[in-house]
Amino acid sequence: MNKSILIIDDDTKLNELLSEYLTKSGYNCTTSESPSDAFAKIKKNDFDIIILDIMLPEMDGFEVCKIIRKEYDTPIIMLTARGEVTDKIIGLELGADDYLPKPFEPRELLARISSIMRRVEGKLKLASQIKFKNLAIDVNKRAAYVNTTDIELTTAEFELLILFAKNNGKVLSRDDLMKNTRGISWESYNRSVDVMVSRLRGKLKSFSPKKEELIKTVHSIGYMFFAEEE
Repeated sequence: MNKSILIIDDDTKLNELLSEYLTKSGYNCTTSESPSDAFAKIKKNDFDIIILDIMLPEMDGFEVCKIIRKEYDTPIIMLTARGEVTDKIIGLELGADDYLPKPFEPRELLARISSIMRRVEGKLKLASQIKFKNLAIDVNKRAAYVNTTDIELTTAEFELLILFAKNNGKVLSRDDLMKNTRGISWESYNRSVDVMVSRLRGKLKSFSPKKEELIKTVHSIGYMFFAEEE
């Protein structure tokens, strides 16, 4: 079955262009020109990925992303005007998985989509489960549990968690994180890596009974994940 994509953008011509291009590439495309219409379609359909523009009527894309993330973990690629670094950081903080500055080539968007789809489909050569004393990761179900509580993670956060878990007790530089997380578009000279790590660390900590931080910052180097073995 072809993967389904929801494009949320008030630019009718762009919607038509992207739909035609992505349909030819094997995807089923649905478009929405307003947040209210998009929310209605999300409730009725199970989309595999969402393409979300920031500039929208009714509310901006940041607010739309925030609302979607409250109930769904569907991968989101945000389209950022002018490629502003601030827009990218805010999008990541709200739960977006990737971002693409306008204008862009449709084939670049397709490449981003393909990378995320490969990640979601679990083509990681890992054991099906990774277990620590207070943390369990089910690779096949793409789920993480802190003391049996299911933690809602975006696809990018889950990818990052697996990398950390595989390197428990080891210091990973920002370069290590960028090189070894497939399908995530990092930019070396902005805060993308730090934002993603901070967001993951916060989620893990919030569900920990003792509010333990499993991800430590190693100043001037990077980060270290440390979880007690089961």
